[in-house]
Amino acid sequence: MPDMNEWSTSRLLTTAARLVDHAWNERLLDIGITHAGYTTLGVLSREGTMTGAKLALAVHVQAQTIGKTIEKLERQGFISRIRDTMDRRSQRVTITSAGTEALVKAENIERTLMAGEGLESFELRALLRGIVGELAPQRQKLVAAAV
Repeated sequence: MPDMNEWSTSRLLTTAARLVDHAWNERLLDIGITHAGYTTLGVLSREGTMTGAKLALAVHVQAQTIGKTIEKLERQGFISRIRDTMDRRSQRVTITSAGTEALVKAENIERTLMAGEGLESFELRALLRGIVGELAPQRQKLVAAAV
């Protein structure tokens, strides 16, 4: 294994995030969703029905990325899309009962994964919240300006 003491903080962070994502995806296979799908279902469950663009902002991904996730979740029956009554060109995304069941199963996996891997550290969570809190508003401004 390479000497990680020489890695930059950003490299450590992105590598750790990628490894956690892979661990997630392996454990979520039985449910039929990915980590991105789990995150999307969680946002829809908490926030309710919303447009794909709003969902992309809430999940902190590009519209194209959320579009692929939405398509996959819809094919599996975990979400549904409905025409917006105010703007017929727009669609609103909502979680289905099957999606809620998948979310509950995924949440149980999250508890065991995070505890088992020692990722529930208060200090680590505080540092990560700080990073997200600082960078997310900057990114949302850029995305909103581009739209």
